[in-house]
Amino acid sequence: MSSEWKTLLLGDVYEYCSGLSKPRSEFGSGHPFLGFKDVFYNSAVPKVLNELVRSTQQEQNRCSIKRGDLFLTRTSETMDELGMSSVALKDYPNATFNGFTKRLRPKSSDVIAPEYARYYFRSTHFRQSVNAMSTMSTRASLNNEILDRLQVVLPPLKEQKCIGYLLATLDDKIELNRKTNETLEAMAKALFKSWFVDFDPVRAKAEGRPTGLPADISDLFPDSFEDSELGEIPSGWDVQSAGKQYDVSIGKTPPRKESQWFSTSKVDMPWLSIRDLGEVGVYADRTSERLTREAVEKFNVKIVPPDTAVLSFKLTIGRVAITGSEMLTNEAIAHFSSPTKGVGSEYTYCLLSQYDYHSLGSTSSIATAVNSQILRDMPLVVPPETVTRAFCDTAAPIFSSIKCGQQETHCLSNFRDALLPKLISGEIRIPDAEKMLEEVGV
Repeated sequence: MSSEWKTLLLGDVYEYCSGLSKPRSEFGSGHPFLGFKDVFYNSAVPKVLNELVRSTQQEQNRCSIKRGDLFLTRTSETMDELGMSSVALKDYPNATFNGFTKRLRPKSSDVIAPEYARYYFRSTHFRQSVNAMSTMSTRASLNNEILDRLQVVLPPLKEQKCIGYLLATLDDKIELNRKTNETLEAMAKALFKSWFVDFDPVRAKAEGRPTGLPADISDLFPDSFEDSELGEIPSGWDVQSAGKQYDVSIGKTPPRKESQWFSTSKVDMPWLSIRDLGEVGVYADRTSERLTREAVEKFNVKIVPPDTAVLSFKLTIGRVAITGSEMLTNEAIAHFSSPTKGVGSEYTYCLLSQYDYHSLGSTSSIATAVNSQILRDMPLVVPPETVTRAFCDTAAPIFSSIKCGQQETHCLSNFRDALLPKLISGEIRIPDAEKMLEEVGV
């Protein structure tokens, strides 16, 4: 660390203010409102805040949000969520924030740059300091006394801004990849909907219009409809249960109290959860936990092959992904493997993503109504294999691009997370970091 860098107490840099403590019933239209989730899920306060709250002018003045304001979660169920941060990168006139967060406003704009604070307060160094000093009774908490004992490492202001810029460059590339993948996924789903939900090629042929498809693909579609238990479907197509079209299997969870079966070691097998499904993209290529090989054998946990579509069907229903490698899942996730070569994961992913699961089950709570047998019994429109094969051949380049984009994003995220503590500690200086970014093509 350079001799020009300073280590100051948090209280020397910031003044503290707690947010509004109001019952949820008082929330409504009014001023932009920063809530716990905004802090927890964003390193920078988003341009459009997620909630609104009514507040008096006095409250508004006390709880305003200005560029450079740091927000920390001050109370949480776990230590991991305590002290998570967001930093305002612009002013938010008339905005307020809630009582689960604490605002830290810089005493001087010449001491800490918002671009640097955005990353410093998410660094491992700061997070470990928070956990070491926090109190935990029924809930983890962070009070002013604890804040006063925390420290912040400050390079010169110009270097702070450079560090923030370099890390933001990586985040910008990651965000661009995410948006590109969203667009590609939407393209694949739109094509699926056109062929297999709206039956656009069949309708065009029935009305004597061109389908807009290459002749060899257009010829695969009929020019008329017939009735079925699911309503009108293309002539010659069928309706079958998912259990007849797919081999549907379910994962398992070893006894949670027996911790020896769970692992985070890369030598063990990745074990997919519903939470993981909510965090991965189209391809499930990372899991938060793994199971030991002994656990797989002892509990006869189903090994899911790569390129298999998986679906969450308990508690949170309808999360879909494609396995990026050989992996395991818990009992809330079903695996759909087709014995028909023409029904690839591209087709199955789109099918499961657009399916109306609220048409299943007989109770008002779809989360508790659906079980594995209901999944196997759910009716599906079954096109000829030639049509599904044509879809998979058409969509394969799209899914390949999505997979490459996800892999690049993981590499960039890992690089950013490795670079962050080294920049903040001074182990790597700005010129060296710039060269490293050039080498990874950013």
